[in-house]
This record gives sequence, structure tokens and C-alpha cells, in this order.
Amino acid sequence: MSGALRISGAGRLSQAKTARFSFDGQSYTGIEGDTLASALLANGVHLVGRSFKYHRPRGILSAGAEEPNALVQIVRDDARKTPNVRATVQELYDGLAANSQNRWPSLSFDVGAVNDLASPLFSAGFYYKTFMWPKAAWKSLYEPKIREAAGLGVSPDKPDPDHYSSRYAHCDVLVLGGGAAGIAAALAAAETGARVILADEQAEFGGSLRFESGAKIDGQDGFAWAQAAIARLRAMDNVRVLPRTTAFGYYAQNFVGLVERVSDHLKAPGHDLPRERLWQVRAKRVVLASGAIERHMVFANNDRPGIMLAGAARTFLNHYGVAVGKNVGVYTANDSAYAAAIDLKKAGVNVAAIVDLRDNPTCPVIDEARALGIEINFGRAVIRAGGKLRVSSMTVQPKNGGGERTIPVDAILMSAGWTPSVHLFSQSRGKVAFNDETKRFVPGTYAQDCVSVGACNGTDGLSATVDEAYAAGAKAAKDTGAKTAKGTKPKVDASESWSRGMLGAAPGAGPDTTVKAFVDFQNDVTAKDIRQAVHEGMRSIEHVKRFTTNGMATDQGKTSNMHGLAIAAETLGKPIPEVGLTTFRAPYTPVTFGAIVSHARGPLFDPTRKTAIHPWAEAQGAVFEDVGQWKRAWYFPKAGEDMHAAVDRECVAVRNQAGLFDASTLGKIEVVGPDAAKFMELLYTNPWEKLEPGRCRYGIMLREDGFIYDDGVVGRLAPDRFHVTTTTGGAPRVMNHMEDYLQTEFPHLNVWLTSITEQWAVIAVQGPKSRDIIAPLVEGIDMSDEALPHMSVREGKICGVPTRLFRMSFTGERGFEVNVPADYGQAVWEALWAEGQKHDATAYGTEAMHVLRAEKGYIIVGQDTDGTVTPNDAGLDWAVGKKKADFVGIRGMARPDLVAKGRKQLVGLKTKDPKVVLEEGAQIVEDPKQAIPMKMIGHVTSSYWSQNCGRSIALALVAGGRDRMGDTLYVPMPNGVIEVEVTGMVFFDETGGRLNG
Repeated sequence: MSGALRISGAGRLSQAKTARFSFDGQSYTGIEGDTLASALLANGVHLVGRSFKYHRPRGILSAGAEEPNALVQIVRDDARKTPNVRATVQELYDGLAANSQNRWPSLSFDVGAVNDLASPLFSAGFYYKTFMWPKAAWKSLYEPKIREAAGLGVSPDKPDPDHYSSRYAHCDVLVLGGGAAGIAAALAAAETGARVILADEQAEFGGSLRFESGAKIDGQDGFAWAQAAIARLRAMDNVRVLPRTTAFGYYAQNFVGLVERVSDHLKAPGHDLPRERLWQVRAKRVVLASGAIERHMVFANNDRPGIMLAGAARTFLNHYGVAVGKNVGVYTANDSAYAAAIDLKKAGVNVAAIVDLRDNPTCPVIDEARALGIEINFGRAVIRAGGKLRVSSMTVQPKNGGGERTIPVDAILMSAGWTPSVHLFSQSRGKVAFNDETKRFVPGTYAQDCVSVGACNGTDGLSATVDEAYAAGAKAAKDTGAKTAKGTKPKVDASESWSRGMLGAAPGAGPDTTVKAFVDFQNDVTAKDIRQAVHEGMRSIEHVKRFTTNGMATDQGKTSNMHGLAIAAETLGKPIPEVGLTTFRAPYTPVTFGAIVSHARGPLFDPTRKTAIHPWAEAQGAVFEDVGQWKRAWYFPKAGEDMHAAVDRECVAVRNQAGLFDASTLGKIEVVGPDAAKFMELLYTNPWEKLEPGRCRYGIMLREDGFIYDDGVVGRLAPDRFHVTTTTGGAPRVMNHMEDYLQTEFPHLNVWLTSITEQWAVIAVQGPKSRDIIAPLVEGIDMSDEALPHMSVREGKICGVPTRLFRMSFTGERGFEVNVPADYGQAVWEALWAEGQKHDATAYGTEAMHVLRAEKGYIIVGQDTDGTVTPNDAGLDWAVGKKKADFVGIRGMARPDLVAKGRKQLVGLKTKDPKVVLEEGAQIVEDPKQAIPMKMIGHVTSSYWSQNCGRSIALALVAGGRDRMGDTLYVPMPNGVIEVEVTGMVFFDETGGRLNG
């Protein structure tokens, strides 16, 4: 048997297919097709969790993704422990093991429930007012305890063994929501031949048709029609149907993120199956058919297990064949709850009474309920629920006061109405509008190419919904260029109609009470908490939200937002629209890190980029380091050498003979077009108009605020073509920076930008013998100093392949950078290496490159700058065009605080003990004997041992640094204070004569 409350003949599941499962170690039996929630209810289990703050007993509230209470941990094995899974969404499989959360030592006896007794200490906003004293207790007591208590569930402590996948998809029409509206829209769009994707979060399509027993479409039961329509859509080549797929985010240009649960419902998923799949969909048109979410009634103790939404109870009965109780009470301000009572009564479940807050409403379902002998109480309110671990009664009173009556029940079904699900519409940057007649927010002004249909659009009635959706789907397809098709619009033969409902607290939970009437179940926010927030000065609903945490739980207030808003508005004495609506942010429901990360973990965490010369360096035993996404040769150790010995040898060899360095990772961008020079004038501080073709210039790029953003050498190949180099890590952002300005600020310029970083391999040959190594291999280029002076570029051939040969140096030695097509990179390197062996050349890595450039005082953006350094701070005023009228950052540089005295400036440092090498990042002070905390006046940006100088060298940013030349400063370290002398930034060949060998 699959549970004592499973009703024979009810629902759509086959009782022949049973599945064993456990909850908190207790074994139960369910049916394949159940959710964990329906299976637990079938076995009479309502207590499934404890609330976050008060640790109150909580049961199942809903039957879908809006569930705030029934959050459990699913355990497959030691490495597969998933917390905060909604029991209403988790499909049952044989062997499923689930545990409740946020309780100790057990679910029925939770020590944390003492918080409920101490609730006056934990009222709204208590965390803003407590933990202030004593100050010392924050670090040792408050923070550790708060962190220990924070969150729900326990995170896995082992690596995730599952794999995830991701796909990009493009379509003409994307339909989000698989109820009657979504299916009708998809049918209309698909019949035109348009490419259609239909996605729904449930395992089976149908939406509210899963529980609406009175719906008939095209002569069929509503749910049966939905299944037939889905089968028809699946058979179309132009349609992709995605069940178990949640649209969690709606981004710019109709870009929508979907997560498909691929194997969480399977007992033993195949190793070839991903656990989840991330769909990144770009659609020409989007149809939002996300439905509406039922609201609960706000009354005292409305959180007891066994109290749930009426629509959820209908779903459990009509789809899963489960009665949520044997003696059920109904509390409503909406007609839809009557349908739940009628269905339960017809299934043999006793309905103790219906309590309707409204005065004498009239509707066919009310007449039908009365005809079935169900007691109906108009104009009355449930003022409290009885029971603790399970609801046992409801106390009824006339809504305007009077005598009380207690009615025994084992479940209470409630409905305050339905809230259009405008989350995705709001994420699309659309503006909602408040319908004062129906008291609900509906889509108003659209920002993207989308349309809302059905309940999420505030459309009432199944017939109106299908008509609206079908027309919208056809129009969406037509707007993408699809041909008009003569499809057959679904015909609604019978449907259910619901009235408006209510917002806010019900009688008995008004401002004159202090009862716990919950608005937000997961975060334990009550009606009196909302009022307290207003009384303490909160006027905007966003402030109320943050003060109370209403709507800030994992369910994002799907059931609580409108109630909280109404209570705040009532307390303020303002209309609801004036109080505002909270912002709906992605994700719509929680998304796992695995789905987002997909394959990007371990070795694939970040794309690994390798240069064309990487295999050669690897064969030579190079040690590599990560620079951005690139693997770069760090140093080339010989037998018996450690890193320091290898770097010392490489640095000396470059200064005395020559060195070869793989510089392929440097960013490279071609700026091409008639206005290329004008564009460069605007993007860089230097002048470029008069730079002759064949010459190079060091360029500095600023942000608008006047701080250094990037730098690099730029070669002018032709009047309309520049070859721009950037830092390795800065290449993507510089390209984006350029493109952004070209498109938004300088669209009048006739310029094209192309990233060519991976198209060219770059081999730096540096040192006194560099020209002797290159010259024998070069064709068509005069290598003399007169024809190819420092900071020049020529195009020709080397080893028979095209080259852009730069005469430039980042070492201070005579130097060249050989650019060749990447496919020939290793071959040209090997030819240069063979020639270099005749001159005792060595290969050197990034560490030696850093030492050599520091010896000459050349900066590295991002190491010697920190985002707050100006050209003047870095000693690069000479690279700023004094006669230029405009460039990005020119006004920022002139801000008073950027030209004030005392700014940190880049200088050199020499330790008094030449053998002591400073730590990069170490702080610098004037007086090492001052009281702690000391006044820091700067920090070390670069520090190395220089074998060529025979001592340590360093660069540092020091306040007023250039006025401190020769001064002694101090670097406090754990093992003592290090004395340093402030010097110039050039430590080797101060005259620069070695640039010409």
C-alpha cells in the first residue's frame, strides 16, 4: 500500500508502480510519479521541517516551486547530499532518502524551538539593534554563533561527483510556462513553422489543469488535452519541448537562462547523463505564460503543519490521488477554495466547514458545495489554529467580533486569491502596473520583445486565457517573419471561474493584536513585524523588506510579497502603488552552482590558453605559471638549479649575451580605418596623429576618472592601421573598453577593431647579441640602427614567413620583438634558438623578465599600479600629450585630489642591507616606533634580487615619494624592521646607452 491517505480511483498515478523511500530514517512507500511531498502526505506525514528563526513546526504549504516550508536534504551517498530541495518539486524514485533540516536533536523535539518562547527578543530588525555591546564579544562570541546559525541545511563536504552540461539555443519564439496558456501559444507559433521552445518547471505539462476538475478543452478533460497537445508539439521538427525546466532569469536582448533537471528524478542515472543542463536561449520573441501563485490567509498560527493552500490540496487529490486529511476545514476569501472542498467531499473526505470572510458571495461552486451538505460560514474569520506538530482545530468568529467557535480539523485549506507571477516580466525590465479593481500588479510597460498571457497577465477564465495566448503565439511567430498558418484554435468547453480574493491580514491578526500570523513562512515574518517596521520609520517597501526580511528567503516571497505590501500600505495609510513593489531578481528559484559552473571546474575551471611555443618550453623543462588564462614559462631550470639560481643565470645572460622570451600572450589589437589616428588620440594620453608609419610609441590608457587603465607599445603600420599591444591580463578589458567608446561615444569615427592576440606569435630577442641572432634569418628588412632605430616597426619575412618586426625593449637592452603568424611560431622560435646558440643565448621566463624590467624602472600595470595611480604618480607625465585638447580621462586627471601634494608616487627602494629582499605588498612607515596602528605611507609594489646589480631592488608607492629621495624609511615585518632608502626607479644603466647595444 502506498499510504493510508491514498484514495483509490483518484489521481492519475498507477498504484502498481510503487517506490520505497525514507524520511528521517523512517521507511515509507509511494508511487512512481509522486513528488516527495505527495508521498509523505499519502503516508500521513505533515511535519517536514522547522522554521528558520523560531524553529516552529512546519508542514507542506504548496504543491510547486513556491514552497517555503518543505525544504529537505536529499542524500544519494556521502558525496551527494543536496540541501534545501523543495519536497514539492523533488520527484520520487525507489530508494530516495530525505532528511529534514534546521532541527536538533529531532524534528519532533527541536531544542531550537526555545526561540519561539523568546520571540520578543527576536522581533523584526533585532539584528540591527543587538550585538553592539560589549564590543569585544563580536569577534569571539556573536559572529561565530551567528555564522553557525545562519542558513538552512548543511552544505556537502565532499567534491560533487556529478557532471553538468550547458547549451546555447536560438529560437523564434520562446514560451515560458506549460499550462493552458503556454501550450496554446506554442501551438499557434509552431503551426506557422517558426522555431519554438516550450519550457515548464513541472515534470508534466498542464499547469493548473493538473487540478482543475471542471476544465474541458476540445471535448477532452483539460489535463488530457494538455498531454495530447504536448505529444503533437513533440512530433514537430521545429519545436523543442523542455519539461523539468525552470526559466530562472530574463536578461537583455531576449536572453533567457533555463535550468533543466535531467536526472534528479532517476533512481540510478547513467554516467552519460548530466545532473542538470543550463540552457542559454536567445529568442526573437518571448511569450510569458508563468501563471499565478495562490496566496495564503494571514491569521494566528497559520503555519501549523496541515495548513496548506487550497490549490495545493486539489493538486494532491486530483493528480496524485492523495487526501491531505480526513476532516478538513476551509478558510477562504476566494471562490477557488470551494472547488477544493467539493473535490474532497466527492472523494469521500469529510469537509468540516467552509469559513468565508466575504459577506454572502454568490457563485455556482458555492451552490454546489451547499448542495453537497458542506457547512458554509459567510462573514466569518478563522482567528486561530490549534495544535502544535499538526493542526487540530480552527477557531471561528464573526469578522466584526462576537462569539468564538472551535471546529476540530486535521487540515485547513486556505486561499486569499491569486497573484500574477510577474517575476520574469519584471526581470526583463518591464514596468508593472497596479490594477485597482482587481488589487493586483500586472504587466504594464514592456521593455523587450515579449508578451504576457493568461493568469500572469491578469486574465481571468480559461476561455479568455486560451484565446489570448493563441493570438499572442501566432502574432509572436508572425513578427519573426514566419508565414501565417491556418491552425485550429483550441475550444474551451467548460472551465472554472474564480473571484478576486483579499490582501493583507485577516480579522484576528489586525494591528490591535500581537499574535503570530505569518506573512513569510520561511523567514518567520509576521503581520506585526511588518507593522513594526513601519512604526520604526520604514516607508518604502524595499526598506520594510530589508528590515523584516520579508521576501528575502529562498522562495523570494512568492506567497508573501503582496500580503506584506498590503499590510505596510494599510499601516501607512497609503494606497498600495504608493508604497511600491519589491524588485524581482534572478534567479526565480534557486539554481545550483553545478548548473552555472557546468564543466568549468578542476582543470576546466578556467580556459587554459597556451602559446604556439608552449610545447618547446615544456620539452625544455620550463616551470609554468598562470597569467590570466595563459600558461607562461616562469623560468627554465638547468640540472641542480632552484628557481633563484635559474633566474639569476637568465638575467645575467640577457645583459651579457642575449635571451629569447615568449611574449605571445601580450594583448594585440588592430585599429584600422580612415579615422584610426583620431580614435587613438581619444583613447590614449599620447599624441598619435604625427606618428609616422614605421614608428612605435609607448602609450598609456586611462579611465574616465584619470587613473591608469593599461599601457603598451603601439606601432603604426600605415596611415590607417595601428598595431596596439596591451598587458597580458588586460587584453579583453582593453578591447571591451575600446569597443564601448567606439560604439557609444565616438560612433562617428570610421574605425574597426580586431583582436589579433592569438593570430600572432611573438618572440622577444633581447640583449647585446640580439641583432646578430635575428639578422641572418630576416628578409627584406634593413637591420641597421639607422634604418631600424629603437621604437620602429617593419614588415618583411623571417624564415620565409611574414613578420612584423618591432625594434623595442622591455629589458633596457637592444631588443626586437618578432611577430609571426601563430602557426609558424614554434618553427621560427626553433630557428632563432639555433642561431642564438652560436652566441650563448638563453631562454628566459616571466620571472627574469620581471627582474630585468624592474632594473630599468619599467612599470607593470596592475602590479605597480592599483587603480588609483595617475600618470604623474607613476612618473609618466612625459607620456601625456601637453597640447591635446581631449582624451578619455583628461578631465579626471585634473581633479583637485589627483593633483594635490602628498599623493603616493612610484619610487625605487634600496634596503640598507643589500642582501635583504623586501616582500611585495609590505607596508612602509616613517617612524617604526610609533604606536600601533601605525600610519602607513605606502607599500612595496615590486621586489627582486638583482644579480646584475648585486643587490635587492624594489619599487614602491610612497606618499610624496619624489620629495623623499635619499630619505630613510622603514618596513615593519614580523621578524623585525627593515630600513630602506628612497631612490630613483632606474637601478641599471641609468643613461640608457645599452638600448643601442
